Amino acid sequence: MCPTNPETSNTTKLPKALFPNIFAFSPNRDTLGGASYLIIEKEANILIDCPAWESSNQDFFNFHGGIDYLVITHRGALGKATAIQSATNCEIFIQEQEAYLLPEAKVKAFREKLQLTPTIELIWTSGHSPGSSCVYYDCQGGILFSGRHVLPNKKGEPVPLRTAKTFHWRRQVNSISLLLEKFSSETLKYILPGANTGFLRGRGMINNAYEQLSQLDLQDLFTTQPLL
Repeated sequence: MCPTNPETSNTTKLPKALFPNIFAFSPNRDTLGGASYLIIEKEANILIDCPAWESSNQDFFNFHGGIDYLVITHRGALGKATAIQSATNCEIFIQEQEAYLLPEAKVKAFREKLQLTPTIELIWTSGHSPGSSCVYYDCQGGILFSGRHVLPNKKGEPVPLRTAKTFHWRRQVNSISLLLEKFSSETLKYILPGANTGFLRGRGMINNAYEQLSQLDLQDLFTTQPLL
């Protein structure tokens, strides 16, 4: 059951409550400033990507009942995943092409998609990295935890970003097209990105997510997006 909530956080403490049951952690140096999130549900506590594994965050997890599932959205978000699993006995989920990056952990790999809970689906969105994926949460009008597949630009708009480390730019753009086919303005209201959260200027999320994604000129992106 989805809790009722405001659209923005009413707390200034970290981790920050974006919704009553969704918390955002401060950027993690171990993952080059990556963002991570905790979803608290009756069925399970789901951590998306790795926050700094320090005492304050460990205390936070303990207070909220631990971690049941850790979902890694791309190879750059591994952080201290093995240590987190060792301390919490959580299950780690990652797209199959990047499961080998955690040789000392027990991982559960998925291919194209996986229904993790009745409201949470893992979706392979290759491009940023071979096993880049997103996490869709079917609550609050639809929330997409986008990892580094889609990030806010300096205006806070959701875009794919092409960098020197991008695995396959055309696949990344095509993965956005697949998301637009899968969702609609009724099923995708928010994006919670895996980096560049400072460009959101305290909001913590991208609103009207589907409408903003649908305004991207995907064909133009194939040829004009410069390397960052």
